[in-house]
Amino acid sequence: MNDAIKPGLTHQFEKTSEARESAAAVASGALDVFSTPSLVALFECTALQAVDPKLPEGQGTVGIEVAVRHLKATPIGQKVRCMVTITQVEGKKITFTGEMWDEQGKIGEGTHTRYVVNQAEFIKRIGN
Repeated sequence: MNDAIKPGLTHQFEKTSEARESAAAVASGALDVFSTPSLVALFECTALQAVDPKLPEGQGTVGIEVAVRHLKATPIGQKVRCMVTITQVEGKKITFTGEMWDEQGKIGEGTHTRYVVNQAEFIKRIGN
């Protein structure tokens, strides 16, 4: 594993929530608010950005576990932000904690695990 990928590494990502990320748009509810699946995607995206650029050519990570608490609703159009911290590295398995915020405060928290793979071998193995 790359020495730059170690416990304590943090990364932050911010974006404006979009209509395509609403609960109504992703069929996880009927309201036009930032959906839980979109909160999870924000978490995974931030974790991926934290480690994938540090990996050798041809390697990447895949998500293997997510546990999230969505604490409050966020109107579409507000900025959402996620901060991840690597808490554990076990061989090719990387575990993160994460917190998410909108413009008013904290909206989510959780843990996420990613696994380092050789991308070509991974795709070959699944038959594509």
